Amino acid sequence: MPTARALRALTAGCALAGVALLLAHTGGDAGIAVYFTVQSNLIVAAVFGLAAFGRGDVRLRGAATLYITITGTVYHLVLTNPASPFFTADPGAETVHNLLLHTVTPLLAAADWLLVNRDRVRWWHAGAWLAYPLAYLAFALVRGAITGRYPYPFIDVAALGYGAVAVNALVFSVLFFLLGLLLIGLGELARRVRRVPAVEQIS
Repeated sequence: MPTARALRALTAGCALAGVALLLAHTGGDAGIAVYFTVQSNLIVAAVFGLAAFGRGDVRLRGAATLYITITGTVYHLVLTNPASPFFTADPGAETVHNLLLHTVTPLLAAADWLLVNRDRVRWWHAGAWLAYPLAYLAFALVRGAITGRYPYPFIDVAALGYGAVAVNALVFSVLFFLLGLLLIGLGELARRVRRVPAVEQIS
């Protein structure tokens, strides 16, 4: 399907461009790789790049879509939302790389999932997809215990303590699982709606 392949190629290109521009902005600082934002965009670049050539599994695209949706949602609703307890002023909010990483790529991935995806996934995949966010949490906590630096304020053990971080992790895990279920449900609904005209035409 040319439209699907073009959209997936565009999504992969935006994700990769966002990371490349961020890398250039930081003077080639490889330390940006510790951020979930960067990792999720690299996952999207790889998964959607393969999908543009007709390769890869829908479960991988679903996982990548969830991760990049998490990136966009957490950034806009938690990190840069003045009403959030974890609000962090972002002086680079209007930069091109920031818009690509946190807004454009998540929207393109969501558009692919809702508008052109034709494949089904099961509800339990929402749980399986949490494997990476949980692995990332473990990585960030171990790294933080060693370096004293944490990539996000809601998992900053030095500032919050392990108890509060554990509560935050549990809350985010439940929310991410529900977000995965929402993506699966909306994807299935959109898939069925797109089939209606074809069925009516045949009848």
